[in-house]
Amino acid sequence: MWELQSDWYSPTRLNSNPITQYDFPGDRFIPNRSLMDLDQARSLLSNRTTPNRNSNFNEVYRKSIEDKLTLDSEGNPFRMLVFRGSPKSNRKSIRCVDLMRQDEAKELDGNGKHHQPRRLPKVLQTYHFFLPISFLFCSLLLLCSKCGMLKGEARILDAPNIRNDFYMSTMDWGKNNVIAIALGKDLFLWNAENREVHKLLQVDDLNDFPSSVAWSQDAKTVAVGFRRSKLQLWDAETSKLVRSLENHKDRIASITWNGHTLTSGSRDKSIINHDVRAGSNVTCRLRTHTEEVCGLKWSGEGNVLASGGNENLLYIWDSSKMNSQRFLFRLKDHRAAVKALAWCPYQSEVLASGAGTKDGCIKIWNTKKGTCIKSIATEAQVCGLEWNRHHKEIMSGHGYSASELIKNQLCLWRYPSMDKVGSLNRYTSRVLHLSQSPDGLTVVSAVADGSLRFLEVFGPPSIDKSRISPLDGLLSLKISPIR
Repeated sequence: MWELQSDWYSPTRLNSNPITQYDFPGDRFIPNRSLMDLDQARSLLSNRTTPNRNSNFNEVYRKSIEDKLTLDSEGNPFRMLVFRGSPKSNRKSIRCVDLMRQDEAKELDGNGKHHQPRRLPKVLQTYHFFLPISFLFCSLLLLCSKCGMLKGEARILDAPNIRNDFYMSTMDWGKNNVIAIALGKDLFLWNAENREVHKLLQVDDLNDFPSSVAWSQDAKTVAVGFRRSKLQLWDAETSKLVRSLENHKDRIASITWNGHTLTSGSRDKSIINHDVRAGSNVTCRLRTHTEEVCGLKWSGEGNVLASGGNENLLYIWDSSKMNSQRFLFRLKDHRAAVKALAWCPYQSEVLASGAGTKDGCIKIWNTKKGTCIKSIATEAQVCGLEWNRHHKEIMSGHGYSASELIKNQLCLWRYPSMDKVGSLNRYTSRVLHLSQSPDGLTVVSAVADGSLRFLEVFGPPSIDKSRISPLDGLLSLKISPIR
């Protein structure tokens, strides 16, 4: 073994060569990290192997190996803890650790790419096929099932005979990754995983058709409202009618679930809460609206209901006070029918609402105070709203407008500033409905031209750095309390 020279790190030894510059940071009892070879120290500390002497190696060879392991690159003794100064040129090890820390940070941040707000694709990729008319009216057709799609581009489904009615809600994407959509007198289910199409029901009455659709929260039941006031519950797995409710007197244009409670809004101006488990299903009937109830949405926590009507009013209801017909707030700021409603996924008290052509505004509400936080004039009919669950953004689908440049488009807005990120106005007809996939990455729009268009504009999710524990950060070298 080598013997450490007593004056190797002494000021006398260091000052003997006036050409070499030295620094003396710290105290003699406090190690100076900048002078340590942390890479070699880490290797020695993590090496759990025991020494194994091989009789075939002589002492000269063993001494040579020992020198390699115990001397630094300049032939000086390697020391894990250094208390005095050394030449400034020996500062490579700490830079190596910095590089390791930067590499770890890049991996955790997604290869160093910062997630920017989603932007709408500039080009829609479409496919044209000539098919028999009879086939088009039988089922949905996946036009791009055999075509590779670029990320962020649109997948287009043919949805013939979709009803061009602003007040109805005839599409919903369930948590089972199946889209339910009414096309004329038929209701179809399209599985987004295996791309299978299944007809759930067909209406034989010439004067009747599905006017609203909603999946239950467990995605086992599809609720369907009809023009002639029926409300039916269908088992999606067995394709069987479970129950038929006939408590309304006119078209059911909007329905929404809250656990076992199904809430329906009708052109008979009433809102009904149904307990689908009970024989006597009606638990509450509200008669506050003076025109058709075209918008209904329960909050994520299930304690507040928002209802919009064709008389331009928006009501906020507390679930515990609905039997008394007492609403929390009646909001009069809109100047057209309030159909588009969406609760914020990360602020439970925030609601977004959108109204018809004469209003054309998106309003953000604080439902605890009954105040309007923000109002944006889009100058176009607001048909649908969907919050981005991964980033603070909201998408709006639009219809009629006095301006040809604004009508029939999709817009993406930042929240809470409500600055426009971008828009897509390549549609020839208005966007009737919006819904998003269970993972919150894809938005589907039902367009009056008879198509469903899928846009991957809500992902990928950003990494929540606050969830990285101090121990994980220390072990990964991303963060270190000691420098």
